[in-house]
Order: sequence, then structure tokens, then C-alpha cells
Amino acid sequence: MSTFPLRIGTPDGLLFEGEAERVICRSITGDLAILARHCNFCTALGMGEASVVMADGSRRTAACIGGMISVMNGSCSLLATTWEWKEDIDVHRADVAKQKAEEKLAENGLTDQEYKLAQAKLHRALVRLSVKK
Repeated sequence: MSTFPLRIGTPDGLLFEGEAERVICRSITGDLAILARHCNFCTALGMGEASVVMADGSRRTAACIGGMISVMNGSCSLLATTWEWKEDIDVHRADVAKQKAEEKLAENGLTDQEYKLAQAKLHRALVRLSVKK
């Protein structure tokens, strides 16, 4: 299968640079797949599982939490707010984050902003835990 240049980064730095057959991730409007010779494209990323099929056919999975993806002249750049490869996810840390978010959501008298922040933290923890399975 054909490949294309892919760069994956976060605000902390470059996580991957190389050839890929396919990138599958969740955008804010739904799941998408990028293949070689994709048209120029740019969209915001949502929270969810992401996969990269490498040039050798192997697949790496990650938890992707927001950001953007663009394809320009055959090259793909993915800049994620958070990108954690499956093997790097700390299950204990994600479980603790999930528990804290659930406890916060159970509190009475939360402001709308506090409630939405706790929901986002819970969603992020659940994404990490689902990717790690």
C-alpha cells in the first residue's frame, strides 16, 4: 500500500515522524481516515482512540485528546493537545483521574463551568482507559 509522510506532535514536542499507510482518528465532526494522496484538508480533533498504520503494516494505537490535523500537498501533520501511545498510558493515573472526576460530578452546587470541566476530565480518563484495554 502507498505511504505518506506523517508528523505527530504535541506542545511538548515531536512524537513521531515517518511514513504511514493510514491515520485514523476522531475529528470534531466524526471519525476520519487519512490515506496516501488525500486532498488538502484541515480539521479540529476531538477526544478518542487514534491509530496509525505504519509503513511496515504494523498498527500503533493512541489516546488523542483534541488538537488539529492537516494534510497539505501529500504530507500529514497532526498536532494533538494530548497524544499518548497505548503502551505509555498509566492505567493507575487514569483510574485516579476518573475517580476524582466522578467525585466532583457528584458534588452539589457546582457551577456550570465546574461541571463541564469535570465532565471533560472524566471523558479524557475514559478515553485513556478504553485505549489501554
